[in-house]
Amino acid sequence: MHITKCLHAAVLVSDLEKAEHFYSNILGLTKVARPLKYSGVWYQVGDFQFHLIVASTASAQLHNSQKWGRNPHVAFAVADLELIKNLLLEHGCELQMSASGRAALFTQDPDGNIIELTQLL
Repeated sequence: MHITKCLHAAVLVSDLEKAEHFYSNILGLTKVARPLKYSGVWYQVGDFQFHLIVASTASAQLHNSQKWGRNPHVAFAVADLELIKNLLLEHGCELQMSASGRAALFTQDPDGNIIELTQLL
């Protein structure tokens, strides 16, 4: 077997409206057409897709509350980490800076899914 690239990742969300607000309006991801009948939203990030799948009982488990990066998470590259940090704080989002010293932070979506935002140099 030879895997050539990652096509998409999916997270479970309990409230699609809240999740869409977070991913569309706060993170600024671009929605794309979704040819499926069950509830959800797809986003395009470069040649990668990020899918929200509605599950009424969705609630991510935080296994390590001290270091969010040591929990299951999805990572996105950002152009300006300070800008996104300020935007998240303005919207009342909790965040943790990366403990490694990298230009990265971790936040949670409304269901507690961990999102890493990293500024690549």
